[in-house]
Amino acid sequence: MIAIIDYDAGNLRSVEKALLSLGETPVITRDRKTILKADKVILPGVGSFGDAMGKLKQYDLVDVICETVDQGTPFLGICLGLQLLFAGSEERHGAAGLGILPGKILKIPEHPGLKIPHMGWNSLKIRPEAKLFHGIEDGAYVYFVHSYYLKAEDESVVAASTEYSTIIHASVERGNVFACQFHPEKSGKVGLAILKNFIGL
Repeated sequence: MIAIIDYDAGNLRSVEKALLSLGETPVITRDRKTILKADKVILPGVGSFGDAMGKLKQYDLVDVICETVDQGTPFLGICLGLQLLFAGSEERHGAAGLGILPGKILKIPEHPGLKIPHMGWNSLKIRPEAKLFHGIEDGAYVYFVHSYYLKAEDESVVAASTEYSTIIHASVERGNVFACQFHPEKSGKVGLAILKNFIGL
């Protein structure tokens, strides 16, 4: 069973729909026992860092997420769900993130001719041994919607990167923790292949 963590984050249904199309029967939940029993857990997210952390605390989900990660359950953060795995974000100074992975969430720098938020399709530079991208060609395009980006402290966890005004660490994986800044559920066949790889872990 795949649990999708419900903390009022915008893209729950699109993630659910993508998983259903792959033959899975995901459960959207904030129930502690259901999350801890799940075979895989997904933390989606669209919105602001500070508000999202406030919701995770309101629904008593912070400890559940950390416990899920600690027990070795494959865990996938999507978009804001990636950013929340880190200690904090320039979007909301003073708002502590989950601190599961080391790195910084920074504002995408202004650049002539580029719009922020970054919305659209960008190609990925994929690390050959990355598990999420097994069977996916280097240079594959995926869909982004974001104004803030990850700069990982330990570049060995970076599974894929892209360039938009700066180098963006677009996906990370360490142990049982995986995350994508882009939206696999909105990235066509490539995105479904990424989700299928996560399901198969």
